[in-house]
Amino acid sequence: MPLAPDGRPLADFGTRLLAYLIDGAILSGIALVVFIPVLSVLLLTAVPDDFDAATGPETVFTDLFLPFLLIELGFVLLLLAGYYVYYVEMMYRSGQTVGKRLMKVRVVPIEPGATLTRGMAAKRYLVEFVVGMLVPLFSYLDGFWQLWDKPFQQTLHDKIARTVVVKVAP
Repeated sequence: MPLAPDGRPLADFGTRLLAYLIDGAILSGIALVVFIPVLSVLLLTAVPDDFDAATGPETVFTDLFLPFLLIELGFVLLLLAGYYVYYVEMMYRSGQTVGKRLMKVRVVPIEPGATLTRGMAAKRYLVEFVVGMLVPLFSYLDGFWQLWDKPFQQTLHDKIARTVVVKVAP
């Protein structure tokens, strides 16, 4: 069984993946609760009751498409802020998100005896989510990296932040 530098057992790929999926389900549920009503109001107010000859492409663009794009941009920014609070602040306070707590794993610094800082948690977030959103397929590379990383089974965001994920005693 692979061990962290401080001797604690490392979390395996399946456990980490399940924790990630739990966190994703929680955040997606919250996002849907926020986004569906906003999108519904937009569609109900911006879409005309009937498309006739007077409804030109510029009307569709200015009355529907442009507001939708602006709402989507705002939604992406809101998601990034929400993910920051969820992942960085929860991680900084306890080393765990809800998914990690349920799966009994914790993020700790790779240096034995060091404490997890907000900066470490923010680096993990920036690499995992911001870079992952901007660089195609990076999220997959980042997540799968732990499968061949030796000796600490780190993802790329772990490497940048100098952290490992360990099992928590039951």
